[in-house]
Amino acid sequence: MCVAPAPALPIDAALPELLEALRRHGRAVLQAPPGAGKTTRVPLAMLEAGLMDGRSGGRIVMLEPRRLAARAAAERMAETLGETPGQTVGYRIRGEAKVSKATRIEVVTEGILTRMLQREPDLPGVGAVIFDEFHERSLNADLGLALCLEVAGALRDDLILLAMSATLDAEPVGALMGAPVVTSQGRSYPVETRWLDRPLGPKARRGDALADLVVQAEAETRKEGGGILVFLPGEREIRQAEAALARRLPGNCQIRPLYGALPFAAQRAAIAPANEGRKLVLATSIAETSLTIQDVRVVVDMGLARRARFDPGSGMSRLVTEKVTRAEATQRAGRAGRVAEGTCYRLWTRGEDGALAAFPPAEIEAADLTGLALELALWGASESDLAFLTPPPVGALAEARGLLRMLGALDGKGLITDHGRALSALPLHPRVAHMLVLAGPEAAPLAALIEARDPLRGAPCDLTLRLEALRDPGRFSRERPYEVLRPALEQIKSEAKRLRPQIRRAGMSGLGAAAMAALAYPDRVGQRRKGDAPRYVLSGGKGAVMAPGDGLAGAPFIVATDLDGDPREARIRMAAQIAEREIRELFADQIGWIDLCEWSKRERRVVARRQERFGAITLDDRVWKDAPPEAVARAMLDGVRDLGLRLEGAAARLAARVELVRAAGGDLPDFSEAGLMARLDGWLLPMLGKVRTGEEWKRFDPLPALKAALSWEQQQELDRRAPPAFTTPLGRKVPIDYSGEGPEISVRLQELFGVTRHPTSGGVPLKITLLSPARRPVQVTRDLPGFWAGSYADVRKDMRAQYPRHPWPEDPTQADPTLRAKPRG
Repeated sequence: MCVAPAPALPIDAALPELLEALRRHGRAVLQAPPGAGKTTRVPLAMLEAGLMDGRSGGRIVMLEPRRLAARAAAERMAETLGETPGQTVGYRIRGEAKVSKATRIEVVTEGILTRMLQREPDLPGVGAVIFDEFHERSLNADLGLALCLEVAGALRDDLILLAMSATLDAEPVGALMGAPVVTSQGRSYPVETRWLDRPLGPKARRGDALADLVVQAEAETRKEGGGILVFLPGEREIRQAEAALARRLPGNCQIRPLYGALPFAAQRAAIAPANEGRKLVLATSIAETSLTIQDVRVVVDMGLARRARFDPGSGMSRLVTEKVTRAEATQRAGRAGRVAEGTCYRLWTRGEDGALAAFPPAEIEAADLTGLALELALWGASESDLAFLTPPPVGALAEARGLLRMLGALDGKGLITDHGRALSALPLHPRVAHMLVLAGPEAAPLAALIEARDPLRGAPCDLTLRLEALRDPGRFSRERPYEVLRPALEQIKSEAKRLRPQIRRAGMSGLGAAAMAALAYPDRVGQRRKGDAPRYVLSGGKGAVMAPGDGLAGAPFIVATDLDGDPREARIRMAAQIAEREIRELFADQIGWIDLCEWSKRERRVVARRQERFGAITLDDRVWKDAPPEAVARAMLDGVRDLGLRLEGAAARLAARVELVRAAGGDLPDFSEAGLMARLDGWLLPMLGKVRTGEEWKRFDPLPALKAALSWEQQQELDRRAPPAFTTPLGRKVPIDYSGEGPEISVRLQELFGVTRHPTSGGVPLKITLLSPARRPVQVTRDLPGFWAGSYADVRKDMRAQYPRHPWPEDPTQADPTLRAKPRG
């Protein structure tokens, strides 16, 4: 093969070292800045150097993260060879392919490599896999590299692997691959960066501010000339900017939008140099690194990027708009310095620049992992078996596998089912693939609608309105007061047309839109709660709320296909009304009766019901008349936890005695309130009997249950170390109060005559309140011998005056205890 001479590019200097590394190691990581020429030079150099000769596969497969970049790279390489795509160089992207038996370099989007590997893991006919723009860290690229590393280690030791990155942080990739890192210095010209003088105010319209900045940039750089590249987050913002700028720029300015869903002819017009006048390209982040847009000398950066994030509201990945990172802003600014000195205008201040994150996160850290979990199951491996640069989060992966089990894609052991294999063959989220496989080709429009952005603006949440607009947009626009986004509708129709032929068998007959949506969202079937507000409980257990004035607000059952993701109670953004009959028909194998015995906080009683349920929603509800006492008692334990444990009287004294002995080292169970609450099952459950309401709990005496919680030996130890009563010298038993800071008794002073040692309980001196003959407190003491020797003399004087008929000896330690008075003389 002879490659036609081409202008020198920075990558050329690094090619000899790269080719030698691939010959020696079969692997390498190439770090080369945007514009170095790696995408179009490296695959051709590998062919020309004969690296594919003599291998079991002579083809090079190169992955590109975007369809436009894949097609553009293939066209540029084919042009270098004097050919058209489909000959030596071809491409395959979703919905389009140009390859032939003569194709040696095949540029594909990332999902296609995964399908190739799953179909034929040894990659017959493929000698090398190149991961271009690996720094973008897409989920498919991470998975593709992990699978290729396993294939190379187990099946294909001759398979060449090359990761190409536009960032400087290539060392971790090299360590993962066990490969040398080759660096190309690139070539760039100085770029002057200009920031805003002050931040945009909270009420400022960012789109208007961007238009002003573009007009300013065009005027200030008119003398230098060159193309202007404006970075915006998405198609909607591009269209708005296009409309705003068309009236404000000079007539010789050609405005060219550039985004992934744009027709190919319009994409090529944006990439190609302008024949006359000045070209202004309004582009998404697709223009950061993957494409070369010729003649750009000015960059205007809105400072926003759209990324895939797992949206718990839709149950799938959605594109969200976020601030760019410093790494992305640097890549964008560099586009102005490819051909000459340039200028970058940023729609933020220099101070705000320091608050930007350093790098964008890997997609595997934030995206929905349901597709990844399905691919791992199809591959027959767990995430720990493969070499991921960033391991998938454990929680997100577990949640993804739970959904796959609900869809029937995985069995109880986590292994893939035949249904799961059918889902994996479709280029859709497993939810939508499940719906399409079961419902058949008729579900294609709904499948495309679910995966696209909402084509209506200002419309209520009814899903059927979107399908109505899809069927006849002209009539819908005339009859309905909602704004129809025609480009979004056309994209949905095109995707539906592509999906139909992929489902060859008829699906379930007679399904309406809501029933089809329920197949994709079995966890989002909603039942309206009681009350005026349109609040719903979803079959998956979460709550959702609808706008009160919405047309579906009175629907008893719905299917929510889009929620705002609020973890407490999500707002319903799109839904369809479904009949109970449809729920029963679709999910007959998942609907069953359960016996429910639980504590009702609202009613403050145990409620026993028999309910027919689908997930968390209740289709039928009846009183469970013969609920077993064990179930009632267990439910009542939750009532005790709700109402609290109130120990009074003898029960409180018993618990206090136990705690006193425990504090002194006694081997007794924990009778503190926290300890008793923690062990309700052990001591209270067997004794609850027929208690089932709050009022009955108030009347319940826990003393027998507490006593039963102590063994005979423990009771003996308790009575010995902390007796329930103090026996006076007269043999009378006085109850010991253990409810205070320490044990205490109240006893008539004269009854303790002759007691010379202070009484104790549990090793603690009793607090004794000494009473007069009239049982009024006279003195409190914890040292009875000290009282006899000290203040008793003063007390004696007072008592003799008040109670002259009672004995008051001078030496109480030698007197006999008594409760009697002297007889009258």
